[in-house]
Amino acid sequence: MTMDGGRNDMTQDRLELDEPSKVVLRESRGLLRSKERRAQGRFLVEGRQAVREALRRAGSVRRLFVRWDSARENLDLIGAARESNVPVFGVSEQNLATMSDTVSPQGVIAVADAVDVTLAQALGAAPRLVVVCDQIRDPGNAGTVIRCADAFGADAVLMSTDSVDIHNPKVVRASVGSIFHLPIVVGVDLAAGLDACRGAGLQVWATDGEAEATLLDLGEALARPTAWVMGNEAWGLPLEHRQLADRAVAVPLYGHAESLNLATAAAICLYTSASSQRATGH
Repeated sequence: MTMDGGRNDMTQDRLELDEPSKVVLRESRGLLRSKERRAQGRFLVEGRQAVREALRRAGSVRRLFVRWDSARENLDLIGAARESNVPVFGVSEQNLATMSDTVSPQGVIAVADAVDVTLAQALGAAPRLVVVCDQIRDPGNAGTVIRCADAFGADAVLMSTDSVDIHNPKVVRASVGSIFHLPIVVGVDLAAGLDACRGAGLQVWATDGEAEATLLDLGEALARPTAWVMGNEAWGLPLEHRQLADRAVAVPLYGHAESLNLATAAAICLYTSASSQRATGH
């Protein structure tokens, strides 16, 4: 199909995009379901920034869908996709909506290969900072923790067994493209994962609002390579999981709030570690 004009030039008055077949649409819609994501080894990426980051990861994107009335706003993404030989399809508002779980889809959706890696791959290059998510169930929190890990230079994110699917559309949106920037391991047995962290030279600290030690007490230890273990949004870390860590640490609170949101606590801990490591040259 063509948005007609005077010249056969994507950047001028004419824009030519293919229309997807029913099979392509059906396969892509199916990726809203976790069962289909696992079966296909692919997931949906929605929004300009997330799609841009996906396209920058070589070989990651398999298809790009652009809503016709948003096509000219996304010429850069269309161009990047074509440079990488990624098929680009023009779709109606109705068809794009069937690939999104949002009320108002942003106009561009990509299909990308799953991004998870093995534990050995994630910890194989002398990591300095890792975040371990233990039974994190909320997609928004999981995506935000991934974004924080990316922002503060973490080397990897480990997602324990029973955590949310990182390829869930809500996780992907909350990460705002960071899901493509650093290694992420899924389905990790917590004990085995923490043993692997220690084997990679990391100390293991668990966040616990009731811990006697706070970030202010850690001193020079903050600069050492560290794996931070973050617990579930509702119940935190069970006692048996806290005991798997080398130490439990609390974020000091000075106001009247009883606790912090999981993603906020993760941001503070990761920022504090990253800043200490860089200040001491570790």
